Amino acid sequence: MRKKKQECKTFPAWLTSFGDLMSLLLTFFILLYSMSTISLDKFEQVIKGLSTAFGGEVIFQEGGIPEGTNINMQMPKTYPKMRSRREIEEQIAKIHEMLQKKGLNAEVAKYTTEIKIRINTYKLFPPGSAKPYKSKIPTIREMCNKLKAISVPIRIEGYTDNIPIKTEKFPSNWELSATRAVAVLRIFKKEGYDSKLMSAAGFGPTHPIASNNTPEGRERNRRIEIAVELPQ
Repeated sequence: MRKKKQECKTFPAWLTSFGDLMSLLLTFFILLYSMSTISLDKFEQVIKGLSTAFGGEVIFQEGGIPEGTNINMQMPKTYPKMRSRREIEEQIAKIHEMLQKKGLNAEVAKYTTEIKIRINTYKLFPPGSAKPYKSKIPTIREMCNKLKAISVPIRIEGYTDNIPIKTEKFPSNWELSATRAVAVLRIFKKEGYDSKLMSAAGFGPTHPIASNNTPEGRERNRRIEIAVELPQ
């Protein structure tokens, strides 16, 4: 019996896969095109929503956003004015000079991301106490006002020597160093320094800058440091 001839030739198998691939690519590019088409009304709503969330104000012209028109967004002053490194260093130099004149042993340590003002605590706090001498509170306030003039983020740190302390109020040097740092922070806050720009930390005896084997070294290690953040 004769075989019936096929009316149409069979397509190669690879052509089916190729057709599927082309369909997927077409769908993908249609999706990209639809995503690139922005509704001005929806865009306006998004901008208004974001601005309201941040407490700002958005001003649009009537009739939506004309093509090529810039959006005028009035945002609140959330961050202080960015100060230059030179401006910060000059102000810290003035603070250092003032502290020396007031009879407090102080030094300045410069790092890549911050500058630290180191103040020995033997004339700032009574031994074993986290309450500053009354005579030194005006000096702390003056230092605060000088830093407030440049409005920079600061971290107030407390340090001690390695001689153990154990009292009802301070079970160890950790508590003493942290409470001293917070005591200075509270004076700054009362003087009007922005709370959002301040933090405090206590390190106890863990970061000595001198040997604890001599009275002079231990005296240097008992200190308050004010770390001033530098612009990047």
